[in-house]
Amino acid sequence: QVHLAESGGGLVQAGGSLRISCAISGGGLGDYTLGWFRQVPGKDREFMAAIKWFGDMTYYSDSVKGRFTISKDYAENTMFLQMNNLKPEDTAVYYCAADRGGRGIAAVALMYDYWGQGTQVTVSS
Repeated sequence: QVHLAESGGGLVQAGGSLRISCAISGGGLGDYTLGWFRQVPGKDREFMAAIKWFGDMTYYSDSVKGRFTISKDYAENTMFLQMNNLKPEDTAVYYCAADRGGRGIAAVALMYDYWGQGTQVTVSS
């Protein structure tokens, strides 16, 4: 059973930066894919970025490509999302997720098996 815990959310002004983290525990990650999603009230969870736990493969949504960077730290068993040039429309609850499927990177929330509790990111104009 994999456990995920996000941290690092908060309030930031438009144009600013924030790094959120996802601490991973509970088991070996093997060929897992780890992803970041966000959600605003009344809407489905939106895919942001994903990374294979082993290897260098990453994938970004068009809405964040060039502004957000996903990374990982094996020693800390942690995944990060560095968010630059933040916009008010980036305001959401951000979730990390793990897909144990051993396939290529999925950009659909239904494909992910484990989820964190979420961290709020608010970007003021």
